[in-house]
Amino acid sequence: MKRKRLSQIVDKFCDKRIAVVGDLMLDVYIWGKASRISPEAPVPVVQVKKKSCCLGGAANVMRNVVTLGGRVDAYGVIGADPDGEEIKRLFSDYAIDPSTLSVDRTRRTTKKQRIIASAQQLLRVDFEDTEKIGELIRQEIIDGVKELIEQQALDAIIFEDYGKGVLNEKMLEQIIESANKNNIITSLDPNPGHLHRVKGLSVMKPNRSEAFAMTGTFPQENGMPVEKDFQLQAVAAQLLEEWEPDYLIISLAAQGMALFRQGKEMVVIPTKAREVYDVSGAGDTVIAAFTLALCAGADPVEAAEIANHAAGIVVGKVGTVTVGKEELLESFNREIQL
Repeated sequence: MKRKRLSQIVDKFCDKRIAVVGDLMLDVYIWGKASRISPEAPVPVVQVKKKSCCLGGAANVMRNVVTLGGRVDAYGVIGADPDGEEIKRLFSDYAIDPSTLSVDRTRRTTKKQRIIASAQQLLRVDFEDTEKIGELIRQEIIDGVKELIEQQALDAIIFEDYGKGVLNEKMLEQIIESANKNNIITSLDPNPGHLHRVKGLSVMKPNRSEAFAMTGTFPQENGMPVEKDFQLQAVAAQLLEEWEPDYLIISLAAQGMALFRQGKEMVVIPTKAREVYDVSGAGDTVIAAFTLALCAGADPVEAAEIANHAAGIVVGKVGTVTVGKEELLESFNREIQL
C-alpha cells in the first residue's frame, strides 16, 4: 500500500465510532524472577517484583480501537467486585465511558492472572463464571446498542465471544438485523465452543484452529504454504457457505492471515512480525484494526494489510498490549524503506 493511501485511511480512524459487545476481562500480570525450585513440589519459586493490570477480552478490543484513534461504546458485564471496579478505572485511562456496562451481582468479573518470570509465562490462573447472563441484563445490552444504531451514531459493531455467557444467537440476530438496515458494519470474533450460527455479518475472524473447530474438521499440520493448503481453503469455503459473511479473515500465526470472499480468490497476507514474544490479544488487535480500516474506507485487502501490520507489532511485546497510529505508520514505513 502506498504511503499516501495509508495516511488517507488512518487519518479517518478518529472520525469512527464503534460499539464493542462481549466478554470483558481483567488481565493481571505478576512479574518476577525464578532462580530455584521449590522444596515443596517440582515447581519454580517466583520472587515477585511487581504486579500490573490491563484490559482483556472484549475490553482489550475496546482499547485497541481507542489507541488506533477510534471512539468506543462499551457493552459487557462485570461483577460488583474490586476487579469490576478496576476495569472501570482502566477505562478512564482510555477515555472509555463505563456507564453502559452492566453489573451482575451474582457473578464474578472475569480475571486472568498470569505469572511471568524472565519474560516467560509460567502459569495462568482464571477466575470466572461462564453461565449465561440473565435475560434482563442481555435485553439491557440489546436495547442500548439498538438505540445507538437507530440514532445513526455508530460506524460499526464488534462482537467478541470468549464463551463467558454474554452473547447468544438471539442477541446477535437482533443487533445484526438492525445494523444491516442502517448500513452499519458488523464483525464477529467467534468461539468454537459456543457457536452462534448467524448470518448477515460483514466480517468473521477466527484463527486457524478456531476455523477448523467451527467446521468439525481435524487440522493436519502439513507444512504447506498457505496458497497450497487446500484443507484450509475447504474449511473457509464451508464457513462462507454456512455463515455467509461478506469477509472471512483467518489468522494464521507465523504465516500471517488469509482473506476469503464469495466468488473471489483467497488473498494471503504474510506476517509482518519481526519477533514473536507473546500472542496474547493479537486477535483482538486484528479485529479492531480491520474493522476500523473498513469504516475508514479501506477495501478488504487494504484492511487486512493494516490489521496484519498491527498484529505484527503487538506480538513483538510481552503481555496484552495495543498498537497506536504512529507505531502502525512506522511499521509500514519500514517495509517501504526495505
